[in-house]
Amino acid sequence: MSEFRTPADLRYTAEHEWVRRTGDVTARLGITDYAQSQLGDVVFVQLPEAGAELTAGESFGEVESTKSVSDVFAPLTAKVVGVNSDLDGNPELVNGDPYEAGWLVDVEVASKDELDAALADTLDADGYRAITQN
Repeated sequence: MSEFRTPADLRYTAEHEWVRRTGDVTARLGITDYAQSQLGDVVFVQLPEAGAELTAGESFGEVESTKSVSDVFAPLTAKVVGVNSDLDGNPELVNGDPYEAGWLVDVEVASKDELDAALADTLDADGYRAITQN
């Protein structure tokens, strides 16, 4: 079985998204190394525009690969404040570097407490690794 990268400084969802806290009320979102490996070669990424509202648990975009199209789910309720425009011409960044160059969106939540609570509902790296090995 392949070993997938699961950086310890990130939080994860059972739907294979990751969250990196970037400030008191801001975070960056993407899909995990495991998710991109299951998808295969990514050929297109559909993301919301800056200003869009995300609702926790609901789809906010799609990642299309040579194998399938998969929804990307919001791990928290937030407003999109930035979108990785590099993916427009280079969707394969999601495959090659899902945690850095292949990030999807930057978001802002209403308060620090709200972000703390949302992150508390996610998995740490060990918890995420456990679900990908079953």
